[in-house]
Amino acid sequence: MSDDAFDRLLRYVEDELDFATSYYDNAYLDRRVSSRMRRTDCEEYGAYHELLREDEDEREALLDAFSVNVTSFFRNPDVWAEIRSVLRSLSAENRRVRLWSAACSDGREPYSLAMLALDDPEVDESKVEITATDIDREILAAARRGVYQSTRTTDIDEQLAPLEEYERYVEPDDGRFEVADVVKDLVSFERHDLINGDPKSDFDFVVCRNLFIYIDAEHKLPILDTVSKSLRKGGYLVIGKTETLPEQLKPCFEPVARRLRVYKKTDDIPIRR
Repeated sequence: MSDDAFDRLLRYVEDELDFATSYYDNAYLDRRVSSRMRRTDCEEYGAYHELLREDEDEREALLDAFSVNVTSFFRNPDVWAEIRSVLRSLSAENRRVRLWSAACSDGREPYSLAMLALDDPEVDESKVEITATDIDREILAAARRGVYQSTRTTDIDEQLAPLEEYERYVEPDDGRFEVADVVKDLVSFERHDLINGDPKSDFDFVVCRNLFIYIDAEHKLPILDTVSKSLRKGGYLVIGKTETLPEQLKPCFEPVARRLRVYKKTDDIPIRR
């Protein structure tokens, strides 16, 4: 009965709350649901299901819990060294450089892209346009503010080490720091659903990292289809270091740095779902 109750709860979330649970790994979903159950003193899936029907605030809290919001500035510096190289090439070759940070979470990834463009003398930041998207409206609002807490696990000096003069890009203020306006001005935030939303178009570079480790294996392809169709031919894609391209997608891309999961789009072969 517990499995049946859990399945009914997930169907409710998918049908009534418009969150595509079928794309996610059940173990991941169960961890997030169980966390909310503990916070609301619900001991059974059925009881929590009833709470969701009655409590709009809890529905919003669960949707926020499902969203993946783990990030940092310049996560995996070796990957960012390769991203720097790609940005230099794009800046030298193009009139404008359109970047998309997909599933951007709290904004640290797109702000990292902006800081890199501003900091590198071989990148013309006036050409750079950064679009950052996420499905979670609340986390997008936080990303636009660009204010982050300094903690023992958030060492800003260490995170911004890839930059020559990181002090130009953040403003410390009593135990927290805010991204400077010169950085914010390069980034526009908007809501986008990678699973159900339409592809974008004509991007030179898409960064979509560390999302697919939470997605059910059979449902990664529709998301990557959206990402692939949003890239122009000759554009670049970077995914997480522990993630892989599906076999159906590999003919469309050649590795630029295979170990770092940086690829260049070489073909517009349609992806079959």
